[in-house]
Amino acid sequence: MKLSGTDGQRFYSWELASGEYKVGRDQACNFYIPNKTVSRNHALLEIDIDGEEIYLRDLGSRNGTFINDSKISGRVSVRPGDKIMFGHTEFKISIAEEAAPLSPSFPRTVLSDEEPRKSVYLPINEALKPLPKKVSDLPDLIPTMFDMAKMLVLDEPQEVMLERSLAMIAKIIPAEKLVVLFVSEDQNEVYTAATLLPEGQDPGELTLSRTIVNEIITNKNSILITDPKDDPRFADQQSIIMSELKSAMAVPLFDEGKVLGILYADTTKPLHVYNDDYLRVLATFGNIIASKLLNYTLIDERQAKRVMEAELDRASLIQKTLLVAEPPCVEGYEVHAFQEQSRSVGGDMYDFRLLKDGQLLFLVADVSGKGMGAALLMSNILASFRILYESDSIDLSDMVSRVSLQLLNHSDAGDFATLFIGLLNPADGAVRFINAGHNPPILIRSDAKLETLNPGGAMIGAFDFTTWEVKTIRLSRGDMILVYTDGVTEAESGDGMYGEERMRQQATDAKNLPLEEVAIRLLDDIKCFTKDMPQSDDITMLLLRKEKE
Repeated sequence: MKLSGTDGQRFYSWELASGEYKVGRDQACNFYIPNKTVSRNHALLEIDIDGEEIYLRDLGSRNGTFINDSKISGRVSVRPGDKIMFGHTEFKISIAEEAAPLSPSFPRTVLSDEEPRKSVYLPINEALKPLPKKVSDLPDLIPTMFDMAKMLVLDEPQEVMLERSLAMIAKIIPAEKLVVLFVSEDQNEVYTAATLLPEGQDPGELTLSRTIVNEIITNKNSILITDPKDDPRFADQQSIIMSELKSAMAVPLFDEGKVLGILYADTTKPLHVYNDDYLRVLATFGNIIASKLLNYTLIDERQAKRVMEAELDRASLIQKTLLVAEPPCVEGYEVHAFQEQSRSVGGDMYDFRLLKDGQLLFLVADVSGKGMGAALLMSNILASFRILYESDSIDLSDMVSRVSLQLLNHSDAGDFATLFIGLLNPADGAVRFINAGHNPPILIRSDAKLETLNPGGAMIGAFDFTTWEVKTIRLSRGDMILVYTDGVTEAESGDGMYGEERMRQQATDAKNLPLEEVAIRLLDDIKCFTKDMPQSDDITMLLLRKEKE
């Protein structure tokens, strides 16, 4: 069996054996289709050659999966010969011995290294100057332009708009062939998007000079070609431009500083040889088409942005639910945590767990990077620790080693996290802890003396040979620990960074306030310091204090 098809720019043909095949715009997919209407993970194809069974499942794609023009949901049976649409791309499954390459419904675009001698370039700004009176008086010109302008507000598929545009242009410009070509995003390729041909004519190939195409795309010039048949270099070439052609012209579809495509026309009739006036008319029509194409692009971008925003909102909600909403109650102690993310999702995390033996485990971590990638790593680390919480006995060193190896073995080389993890014994106030490359938390004694809980090893996920020193402190009444991430001390203003000294002073001054107020006072002071500067990193604080009475 074969899966064959086209996205309008290139053709695909894949051999099928029994198994599952993921189809999508992600390069990791079995069948990679780099078309913007195809979702990254678009559909799943299931093949059983021996049982002659084929099934197709949509994976929640944005533009849908269709079989014979019917949108599918769930797992649907497919027969060889059925038309399959992934977004706007068309495919079919064929029995291998019957399979044949699909024929395009439009000319294949070929670039030649030759250039017709009788070619004249005209800058697009020159081509778009007001039309001479003799041209503007052409029958039907003004009404046709009004009809084309109406397309700017019509809600119709892009393919329909292009076909209607070419039909309207044909009323004004005598042409045997009208073609719209699109330019690839890297501006290095062109491919045919729509054509208007005489009924029954074989579309053949559209051969364009590579020099001419580059001139249109790079310099935004229009081109007028007269009778290339007289050029002996093309005597043996059979193509749209190089056959019995008397005249041709092409203009860039240009808007917002970018060439979106090319509008091309040609004629084989001696009475219809093009001149500058026809070129200006074509450029005017091209300008209207370009405006509409830009509108489609903006709509796609807005839709993509809305989808991304919805996904980020959902991810943000999921991430918030992963964090502990209310810290556990520990008799004789106050516990509080606060987080303010700089983006919808982030890589800071904190956690608490009151263990079976009455001890309180708490941690703060800061994952490398920002955004969605950091958020995924954060959730992985948090899940790994929470599984280990259920152990009969907690060994901090073993716990950190396991999570570090998990992160090292299942993430990229640049993915790591700083971590502070502590274990409080409420009975005697002893806190055993590991600082794995994290900002040193501060311990503020009841008499306002400060101590720092310095690192005893490297960050987690960075090396497979690291060991961590377990240290111990003891809390007396009124002593407070502040664990924080670098979003606190590295908050920036025009005068530099917030810094550890200012943080320590603010925390010391507020040490007798309820812990929630301590966190609020620190945050308010950070915002006072940064003024109008945007928050560049997540801010996370965890506070633990032994009550005075």
